[in-house]
Amino acid sequence: MLDAADVARITHQTRLLVIGSINIDIVADVERLPAAGETVGGGRLRRSPGGKGANQAAAAARLGAATVMIGAVGDDADGREMREALRQAGVDVSAVGTSVEPTGTALIAVDAAGENQIVVCAGANETLTVTDEAVVAASVILTQLEIPLAVIDRLASEATGYLAINAAPARALSGAAIARADLVIVNDSEYAALPALATAQRVVVTHGAGGASLLERGTEIARVPAERVTPVDTVGAGDAFCAAVTIALAGGLDAHVALTLACAVGADAVRVRGARPEFARLESYAERVSAAV
Repeated sequence: MLDAADVARITHQTRLLVIGSINIDIVADVERLPAAGETVGGGRLRRSPGGKGANQAAAAARLGAATVMIGAVGDDADGREMREALRQAGVDVSAVGTSVEPTGTALIAVDAAGENQIVVCAGANETLTVTDEAVVAASVILTQLEIPLAVIDRLASEATGYLAINAAPARALSGAAIARADLVIVNDSEYAALPALATAQRVVVTHGAGGASLLERGTEIARVPAERVTPVDTVGAGDAFCAAVTIALAGGLDAHVALTLACAVGADAVRVRGARPEFARLESYAERVSAAV
């Protein structure tokens, strides 16, 4: 049986530095997604906090990890709103910078089944830089590819702690980044688009309704099913999964346990609309899934 006290100890001891994107999500809820060149009417518009980096930071903080965000927003109302949303989620935003570029924006369509199409306008995220001191001091770093790849390469050369890279959206990583990463997290299509990941130390692949698996040097060592759930909105589910699996694996939990916990968190994320759902502490998921592990 999974010990919730162990999960609580690991989570509360985690000092996580998230380096990544901060966006405002402009979402259209529609009955079905448009085909190429097609216009679909009847949409309902909403705005919410987003960005892979910010979503992962907010999820990690709500799961119980002490979380610091390094990112960039514009000197605009959206930037101020996105900073405040992170602060309210429990994230330390003292290292979030202000850029002359506008705050990043994601244009998202979500259909009645929870599937989505997303276009990202990077804006201030393209100006993100990091300092040597922050990188070297961090015990656990989680980053993604909605920021300049030069930042990823710098992390690969300078980070001394645990380095997790969510290789999304799929972009070619340098050999040095792949070799240095303690963990790479991708979905099926991203893994197929990045064949070099077969050489990585550890890769977690999410399979949507098929669950998730963990590979070491291209060999699968663990696989777990997803919880059965009727999705309302899949935006942000992968980000919640990334936060949970990074906390669990960086803390030394067994691969099967870590994947099961992260799948449970991801399942909660698709049950509600928006990329930043509320989460219980990670140890509560240990109690929920203990029979499965």
